[in-house]
Amino acid sequence: MAIKRRDFLKILGVGGISTIGVAGIGSLYSRAEVEVVPHTPPQGALKAKRWGMVIDVRKCIESGEECIKNCEAIQACHLTHNVPNIPDKKKEIKWIWIDNFEHAFPDLKDQKIVEHLSRFPFFLLCNHCENPPCVRVCPTKATFKRSDGIVMMDFHRCIGCRFCMAGCPYGSRSFNWIDPRPYLTKVNPEFPTRKPGVVEKCLFCYERLDEGKIPACVEACKSQALIFGDLNDPESEINKILKERVSLTRKPELGTNPSVFYVI
Repeated sequence: MAIKRRDFLKILGVGGISTIGVAGIGSLYSRAEVEVVPHTPPQGALKAKRWGMVIDVRKCIESGEECIKNCEAIQACHLTHNVPNIPDKKKEIKWIWIDNFEHAFPDLKDQKIVEHLSRFPFFLLCNHCENPPCVRVCPTKATFKRSDGIVMMDFHRCIGCRFCMAGCPYGSRSFNWIDPRPYLTKVNPEFPTRKPGVVEKCLFCYERLDEGKIPACVEACKSQALIFGDLNDPESEINKILKERVSLTRKPELGTNPSVFYVI
């Protein structure tokens, strides 16, 4: 859930922290230098200069209602990363999810485009922005950007201040209001579980990339609607698709430059 500007100010007031002045809030979304943490992939890892994802919404809708309803890509992500299934919508944890056009692109007003896309399902996740405001506002550096473009989240360094949630204009982060572990039907011992008071989100399956594997959602998607690759490689599949098809990114006016593209 996205936190509005008014709620952000409340957080500042409750926490008694004023490291970001009111005048600085507008600059969260403006282009500014974001510190990049060098990353050295292990031997055998998949490598890229800037990881990105293309989501083919046509293929998604062509896969049928049953496929969308029981999306195996989402299930694979959540099983791989121990994402709990909390029934209370106000406390649910989401790494990737499907939403409608109005929620995915609330600022897109072109009536013809709206009419065309209103029936499409949109697969939402962290945009791994080139210019991520969440990184700039995190006081503990728990969220940071790697040199390959992945916006990471260090659960152990997160103090639960939720500044990153306030900074993210896409509502791509979730906060553990309650202990998530009782809501796990199956635990993957290869990935950490979380505790209350921690923010989490999609991490582009950095742990699978280190093992030479593509993200779990991409691997599990039967309709092949998800394509993952290097945005800086002109010969990569996602770049070829972006050259041939019309694409959208969420809220381009903010200048965050998302790494997730929707081809229509």
